[in-house]
Amino acid sequence: MNSVTLQGCAQEAPCGILRHYENCSSRVPVGLLLFALAQDAVRFLLLGTRSGAALKTENIFLRKQLALYLEREVKPRRTTDSTRLSLVLLSRLFVWQTALVIVKPEAFLGWHRLGFRLLRRWKSRPRGRPRLPEELQKLIVRMAHENPLWGEERIAAELLLKLHVRVSPRTVRRYMPIESGPAKRVPSQRWMTFVRNQAPAILACDFFIVVTASFRVLYVFVLLEVGTRRIAHFNVTAHPTAAWTLQQFRGVITGDQSQRFLIHDRDSIFSSELDAALKAMNLKILKTPFQAPQANAFCERMIGTMRRECLDFLIPLNERHLRSLLKQWVSHYNRGRPHSSLGPGIPDPEPSFECVTQLGHRIPVDHQVVVKAILGGLHHEYRLERRAA
Repeated sequence: MNSVTLQGCAQEAPCGILRHYENCSSRVPVGLLLFALAQDAVRFLLLGTRSGAALKTENIFLRKQLALYLEREVKPRRTTDSTRLSLVLLSRLFVWQTALVIVKPEAFLGWHRLGFRLLRRWKSRPRGRPRLPEELQKLIVRMAHENPLWGEERIAAELLLKLHVRVSPRTVRRYMPIESGPAKRVPSQRWMTFVRNQAPAILACDFFIVVTASFRVLYVFVLLEVGTRRIAHFNVTAHPTAAWTLQQFRGVITGDQSQRFLIHDRDSIFSSELDAALKAMNLKILKTPFQAPQANAFCERMIGTMRRECLDFLIPLNERHLRSLLKQWVSHYNRGRPHSSLGPGIPDPEPSFECVTQLGHRIPVDHQVVVKAILGGLHHEYRLERRAA
């Protein structure tokens, strides 16, 4: 290849540099590279103290020795990254095309591209907020693995309310395993303006069915306090009637409660006699329109949560078994599960529960995380406990 062709390659190189750097995959140890460059810089400065005649004579002397290797076609040792970068820097001081003999010009231009890629990688190194402590990262991964139904918002609420560590849901999502978290669903229910404004004074109730291991159909009755999201009462029966339903209300409603409205659908179980008895308990009945479950959206959402977090993963054997399972889950729902609609908050927290606004990203040194398994490990509750002295 003659000098004209070499000069052409040198002129075309800058145009393709940005296109080819992304394809380079070499990784260079930065410490060793800088050390080798420093050695070359010292040698260059020492050469500056010598006379021009001595340098020219040494140059011819080295070229004669190099010609012997070229005549025998002996392959040189593979160049290191520091050698490549040194040659690229030195090439800026003289016409390098006629002096390059160990590699082809294309390879030399590739070294130049690699040097630019390393420079751009160094300038583009990540900056921003510091990463979470390793202990907190491991805790987020653990919570995601132990609770596959939880998403980033639930874990962030659990950290804030139970462990007093404030982390945004987006940050939690960054440290969660990719395959964890529930599927994202687009909300389809509408909120009634009246229900939103009067939530503290409203009760909502409904029935839903559960199939046992022997394919027996059981009916579950739930009564929800809309303002606090607390499940006020639940029970299970195989034969729901208006009389049985009225008995459930009498066990909860005393007449001096703060709620003044009750939402239910138009099922035949809610008879006119049942409504009259409820009115005698100082409750005003709000019946939902036909085929409009979104009008009772709070209760429907709570039933959906009960299925997704409990019943979809368990097969009750009989009525007694189902009642035992729901008793554990309802206690967790009321006293241990954070609710996003409450701020997040807990409907009926334990008396010893303390709500601390923020303690940073670190767990207090004199405390430890205590875990309580719910429903055999389907869910877990986390809280801080002072370490023993």
